[in-house]
Amino acid sequence: MSNRFLMCQPQYFDVSYVINPWMTDNVHRVGRAQATEQWAALHALVRNAAEVELIDPEPGLPDMPFTANAGLVVGGRALVSNFRHPERQTEEQHFERWFRDHGYNVHRLERALSFEGAGDALLDRERGCIWMGYGHRSQREAAAPIQQVFDLEVVPLELTDPRFYHLDTCFCPLPRGYVMYFPDAFSEDSQALLQRRIPAAQTIRVSEEDALRFACNAVNIGDQIILNGASEPLREALSQAGFRTVQSSFSEFLRAGGASKCLTLRLEDVA
Repeated sequence: MSNRFLMCQPQYFDVSYVINPWMTDNVHRVGRAQATEQWAALHALVRNAAEVELIDPEPGLPDMPFTANAGLVVGGRALVSNFRHPERQTEEQHFERWFRDHGYNVHRLERALSFEGAGDALLDRERGCIWMGYGHRSQREAAAPIQQVFDLEVVPLELTDPRFYHLDTCFCPLPRGYVMYFPDAFSEDSQALLQRRIPAAQTIRVSEEDALRFACNAVNIGDQIILNGASEPLREALSQAGFRTVQSSFSEFLRAGGASKCLTLRLEDVA
């Protein structure tokens, strides 16, 4: 099955409110033309290696370009997000409509359960499980119904640093069982769990410096990894593991707390 991603043009993108620490000093400070160029560069990079579907942007929904938060897709099933913050909840109806119009078997969780899609739920194809971040945006109680929807083990990981409010800001499963992550974003128990579940030879630990550059918020297509920035040691570690890094600036989207992974939703995921 070919690689497919969902993206949304940043026509209405802005920092219009504060729902994560990255937004605090950036309200209405986005360079719109620069953001458009950065999004277009990512779109071109992804299209060179995969199919890209587009959902129409909606006025008044400045975070809609962060399609990773639309839901979680595995095979023909799509679980639509329940956003924690009211500022983003109107997005849900537009993403749900897109999934239905494109033939997905659409699922919803109870309204009371916060769950923010592939921002907090990442499929590990090698291990046949879903890693699920909780503590800031998604609730741990969402793990059981997610497991029922997809019939895959869900492994909850507690996020403790508010700068890394979604799992995909600090954790990135890669092909061949490799996992790139920033340990200090997780509770001690979750760090211990990761050490038990992921062999040291497949672990790529990310420094705080690289984590703050959103190196973990990366799009991987085969052995190519598209990210905002990575230090020479991290690029070398990824190269030794057989990956090729492509750096592309997402400075304007970092003002809202997102980079390349946040701007894409993988549609062809099959465990």
